[in-house]
Amino acid sequence: MAFMSFNLSESKPYAPVWNKYRPAILKLMVASADEPQQYKLYSHEFKAMNPKEKGFSFTLQVFQGKAVNNIRKSPIAQDLLAILEQSKKASELMSTNTYEFTLDKHFVLKVTKQVLIES
Repeated sequence: MAFMSFNLSESKPYAPVWNKYRPAILKLMVASADEPQQYKLYSHEFKAMNPKEKGFSFTLQVFQGKAVNNIRKSPIAQDLLAILEQSKKASELMSTNTYEFTLDKHFVLKVTKQVLIES
């Protein structure tokens, strides 16, 4: 049985950009325990990866390494999730907490740690 290797950037066009920002995103995830965090991204980096894409905004809710909400129509959110799954630290954080990642039209990434309210 042969194993096929594939280039992550071929199937995931935004992976290289998300990979670049991964250390910052991990810091945001840790810091979001106290309050929501935000980070301004460079729009030209994303636009260069896919010039035909019109809408880059998305909301991604993640728990235990899986998207809680539907991100099927957002390749940029799917690629962020794929990069987070490759990080041991992100996987640890997501294993016990739900995180919400929101990218607005001004390319500001907001990271919020969802607080579970015990009833």
